[in-house]
Amino acid sequence: MTERAPHRNPWLMLAGFLGVVAVVAVVGGLAATSARAVYARLEQPAWAPPAALFGPVWTVLYVTIAVAGWLYWRTDGETRGFAAYGIGLLFNLLWTPLFFEGGAAGLALADIVLLDVVVVVTIVLFGRRSKAAAALLVPYLAWILYATALNTAILVLN
Repeated sequence: MTERAPHRNPWLMLAGFLGVVAVVAVVGGLAATSARAVYARLEQPAWAPPAALFGPVWTVLYVTIAVAGWLYWRTDGETRGFAAYGIGLLFNLLWTPLFFEGGAAGLALADIVLLDVVVVVTIVLFGRRSKAAAALLVPYLAWILYATALNTAILVLN
């Protein structure tokens, strides 16, 4: 008879999820050292938020993204859900360097559209096992859809 391997300490796993998401945030932050200056130089739609809003919003969203992953893990989440989650973190990580440091608003737009799709897939997959994990990703989806519209408008205006 095979025994199931014991679960890792859930609090250590939460710290792990927070750590992985923090790496994404830090890499994005390092790639955004000139973001305020670049953002200020761009022609923007009237509904563009002030640059100072991005830091606080992303801080909250990154915490909810980490907690969502952890809640999904606690349900013995399946590999497809974690694959979508990881791919979403990769697309998230790529957007800032593409847009701000690479000056590639078109590539950044393609990246964020893919991120939108992956987050929807992640919400669906997480929702099959944890409604709370899926719900925690909804504000993230709303923000990146807004960012997609903003990226599109900036691309058109510039």
